[in-house]
Amino acid sequence: MGGAPTAFGARNGGARGGRGAAAAPGGSRAAGYVPPPFSDEFLDYCHKLGLGGAEMGNTPSDPETIGKFKEKVQQYNMHVIFNVPLPRTEADVDRFEAGVKAAKEIGAYSLHAALTGRRYEDMKTLADYRVSFENNQRMVALATPVLNKHKVRLGLENHKGWSAAEQAAWLKRIGSDYVGVHLDFGNNVSFLEDPMYTLETLKPWVVGAHIKDMGILPYEDGFLLAEVSFGDGFLDLKKMVDVLRAKDPNMIFDLEMITRDPLKVPIYTDQYWVTFKETPPQQVAKFMELLQKKASKKPLPTVAGLGGAARQKLEEDYNMACIRYARQNLGL
Repeated sequence: MGGAPTAFGARNGGARGGRGAAAAPGGSRAAGYVPPPFSDEFLDYCHKLGLGGAEMGNTPSDPETIGKFKEKVQQYNMHVIFNVPLPRTEADVDRFEAGVKAAKEIGAYSLHAALTGRRYEDMKTLADYRVSFENNQRMVALATPVLNKHKVRLGLENHKGWSAAEQAAWLKRIGSDYVGVHLDFGNNVSFLEDPMYTLETLKPWVVGAHIKDMGILPYEDGFLLAEVSFGDGFLDLKKMVDVLRAKDPNMIFDLEMITRDPLKVPIYTDQYWVTFKETPPQQVAKFMELLQKKASKKPLPTVAGLGGAARQKLEEDYNMACIRYARQNLGL
């Protein structure tokens, strides 16, 4: 198990070294997002914790830095994943290819991309969703020939923009061995998907994962959703890890226990549903049963009112609890 920088957001000053947009209001992936400049400090920190890898921001660009970082990765015997921004237009393809070549030279496990914010918050109409999805497809279409050429994998995170069925249908259309899924264990709960359904639907394309456990509680407009310490949530982590390891014994899992206030998923409001063409009634009914049976018996994590030092301490406590649980119960 490695580390995703969003699990260390308080320490990193808003996920510095990786997916910095996670610190933006609402988690929005605004157009023009650029990862933070390359730094190897987060890899050093993950190594210090005894983790097996790290998700990074962009790649280094100069040959000397690439060579030195490659040596460090090999010395540590860790995996690395890079967030190289995908091309938005033909003019961006050369820049993207340079990042892909650097990632391959370093020996990266894969690339990672989270292309959307929360669909039910950021997209106000069905037309908004369709435009967003068309843009996502265009970017990946520009990136795919480069990935195929250099044989470097890209994992598209299920980042609350597409349902599992929509993402699976898209990946079938792409038909590339080098475009897959970076499976987030909990994100699609916000779409009323059972985590095992999400996993099984996307499993043929999964190349890596953000591992987390999730807690849920009802509130007046829907339900609260939060990352919680491993073992305190309703996900069957052991089964999910075992299923992915059966697919690929070398599957990597990066810790993403995000310490923050619970997210509000307002399923009882009309606005929540405007971007969904249809959600099967059986899926809704099954999720409402899950919400009733699996509601958290503990308060969900919160950071409201905490100063920087206290927030970082809480984050460290949750992360270390997850690391201990993963070693003792998941073989990670």
